Amino acid sequence: MSAVAVAEGKNISAAVSAKARPTPLLQDPHAVRDTPEKVLEVALGHEVRAFRKKLGITVADLAAMTNISLGMLSKIENGITSPSLTTLQSLSRALGVPLTAFFRRFEEERNAVFVKANEGVDVERRGTRAGHQYNLLGHIGSNTAGVVVEPYLITLSEDSDVFPMFQHEGMEFLYMLEGEVVYRHGNNLYRMTPGDSLFFDADAPHGPEELTTLPIRYLSIISYPQGSGSE
Repeated sequence: MSAVAVAEGKNISAAVSAKARPTPLLQDPHAVRDTPEKVLEVALGHEVRAFRKKLGITVADLAAMTNISLGMLSKIENGITSPSLTTLQSLSRALGVPLTAFFRRFEEERNAVFVKANEGVDVERRGTRAGHQYNLLGHIGSNTAGVVVEPYLITLSEDSDVFPMFQHEGMEFLYMLEGEVVYRHGNNLYRMTPGDSLFFDADAPHGPEELTTLPIRYLSIISYPQGSGSE
């Protein structure tokens, strides 16, 4: 059997669904956050736990250093109870951080980026010189999720013998809007037409292999951990 398989869009769905079926989706997209008071407790608990782990000490160690009971510390770290200022002061001294450090996550601004039609930012990527246009639709850098997401609208309007291959950290999702392209991921080729999608580990070599019907437009959404970067 050849190592390279060309998969038609209509034939991919059955294989994808068979592989994906055992993995349940754990996040409820319609869930609503708790009240602001509860969010503050969770944020405080998260910071206390993070600073404790950074020092490499256990909850029992921190309890001995602060004279706070093990049960109370557990409730604080899990966001179940709201600690008093006296308790926070004891924790800040034991952990060697300013009192305000515990409120950092709660006070962090949550950003949003709105881009009007045709107002994305054209960026230079490895395929630009081959007649490929990369339009960045939004970008948020540092955030509470710890993940950077880059959404692109990619347009391939000129036939070319140059097909750049990409390889970078993170995951990538493609959604076909117009035209037809044969897209490579590792040793596999996927013939994509409007409505088709491809979701893959971006650490494998990937990129357009054959520009079948021009112009070609598709969304490319790349995600990777903060502190790293994509090509």
